[in-house]
Amino acid sequence: MRRWLAAGLALAALCTSGCANTKPWERELHAREEMGWNPDPLEAQLRAHIYFSKEATQPGSGSGGGGCGCN
Repeated sequence: MRRWLAAGLALAALCTSGCANTKPWERELHAREEMGWNPDPLEAQLRAHIYFSKEATQPGSGSGGGGCGCN
């Protein structure tokens, strides 16, 4: 039983060790604007406005929107 547990732990350690060293000159590739959550801030703001207008859940303002999205 201990051998199976040790083998399982070793396998889990091998599967979860996915860290890679990034060289300083490679970091610029990961820091591009396209790699962000919202590469286009204007489009993200427009999508948020449409979502909050349809859902009537604007946080912090207390005003509800309608279901038509005309706010």
